[in-house]
Amino acid sequence: MRPTRLVPLTVENSTGRYADLIRAKTGTGQLSPGTAEIYVRDVLTFCEMAGPHRVLDELTGEDIDEVLLAFARKPDGRRRVPAAASAPQSAASQSRFRRSLTVFFRHAVLSGWVQLDPMPAATVRARERGGLRTERRALTREQAGGLITAARSLADDPPDAARRDDQRTELRDALVVVMLATLGPRVSELVGADLEHFFTSDGVRYWRVLGKGGRTRDLPLPPPVAALLDAYTAEGRPRLDRGREGRALLLSWRGRRLARGDVQPVIDRVLRRVAPADRRAVTPHGLRHTTATHLLAAATDLDAVRRVLGHSDLSTLTRYRDALPGELEAAMRVHPLLPP
Repeated sequence: MRPTRLVPLTVENSTGRYADLIRAKTGTGQLSPGTAEIYVRDVLTFCEMAGPHRVLDELTGEDIDEVLLAFARKPDGRRRVPAAASAPQSAASQSRFRRSLTVFFRHAVLSGWVQLDPMPAATVRARERGGLRTERRALTREQAGGLITAARSLADDPPDAARRDDQRTELRDALVVVMLATLGPRVSELVGADLEHFFTSDGVRYWRVLGKGGRTRDLPLPPPVAALLDAYTAEGRPRLDRGREGRALLLSWRGRRLARGDVQPVIDRVLRRVAPADRRAVTPHGLRHTTATHLLAAATDLDAVRRVLGHSDLSTLTRYRDALPGELEAAMRVHPLLPP
């Protein structure tokens, strides 16, 4: 039931209270830390764009439209490649930001911070996705192969004379890129991995992935990935004499667990080693799309792909499947109703 008494709060106060609530939900298991981080980042961005000292209840649909437009033009600062960093927000990011505001204002209504929800009056919407995307997320086989080859070659590089042995991160960077490109984990799952999450059963190495909603999945590692993992843990992972970072798999050379924001710079560093003809900027989520696209293109069982990615529903796979160059022509060459 909607409260009868209005509690006039500024945008800054209301978003701060909401952010505290979201963070508290991670302690009860209602939200994963990665999901909570996204919600908090979106409402704090909204606070900055809407004006922290304005009264939340005074915002109209037109004000929300201005915020949505400002966010759409906001450069994607997560990227370190200059050309990509200056690009505006993608349609997916715009849609996610609008959803975050929708949930925030629903809470504001129930809490008595606003009398009316302004979101239904907002008219700005991101371009709907569907069919063929104007910009593919998945890398082609050549692009993905070039990235993986560049990553695996890091382990063979001679030591950099300008850096101490305990400051080398080549094996770690190689492992990060190869795992993202071949296994397709969420970036939060990758940085949250601990050493004890990896085990061997009947001669096969597995990664027990801690996924969304507290769900786990045991993911078998292809032999090249398992070999790279062993090389990193034996030679490239810092030796810690303190328990502050626990048993985190991926560490900085200072011995701190990698954060989500540390992963994109790793990819960008490896990309610089790829031949220009096969180089294309990509995000961690784009590598997740790459895994799904190529597993599905190879006619891998749909349910197996779903389990690799950690989806609860098969329908989610349709959002991760990108068109590959030449696949329609190849399908028509081997049409099942026509003789060869």
